[in-house]
Amino acid sequence: MTDYESYLASFTETVDPLIKEMENYAQKYYIPIMDPSGMNTFLGLLRIQQPKQILEIGSAIGYSAIRMVSALHGASVVTIERDQERYEKALDFIARSEFGNRIRIIEGDALELETQGILDESFDALFIDAAKGQYKRFFEKYSEFVRPGGIIYCDNMFMHGAVLLPDEDVPKRNRTMIRNLKEFTAWVMKHPAYETSLLPVGDGILIAVKKSN
Repeated sequence: MTDYESYLASFTETVDPLIKEMENYAQKYYIPIMDPSGMNTFLGLLRIQQPKQILEIGSAIGYSAIRMVSALHGASVVTIERDQERYEKALDFIARSEFGNRIRIIEGDALELETQGILDESFDALFIDAAKGQYKRFFEKYSEFVRPGGIIYCDNMFMHGAVLLPDEDVPKRNRTMIRNLKEFTAWVMKHPAYETSLLPVGDGILIAVKKSN
């Protein structure tokens, strides 16, 4: 954590007992959740946008879904998670929150999921925070569910600095993932149907606004 991030974190200490429990659980069991600076920036962007219906790819334990609906009065989230253990833990946390009626979690691999009959609505926002090497495939499959003028958000665009390293300096097990992430970034930044920005906060947040035409 940089000095700036530590300074910002000093103003945003978690006070909600359930959220604190989720953060501790994620730390103990190495569950990836958004870091404080990234989450606070993301929630700030959502408060500006004021989406009513949000689709999330990658629920993990339900942390970001709960944070999103708690920050947005009247908003609802549909979220997809493929890992059964994380899915069941997310169900537990969501049920214990006060937002269970505003979060629908679907168990399944988002890339293999048959969307017909499951996603019969359009969304104001799409949040992609799943397998980093598959971001382009997630984007291509689920962007059609985003309304014109809606926004697609992607987290972990920097992968803790790995995107800045020469290919040979990236651990072999991660090279394909990092190559795919770089290729996705270059592709979406030039996509003619979106106005795209990359914010250097947290671990990097990409914002793609879907053009109305």
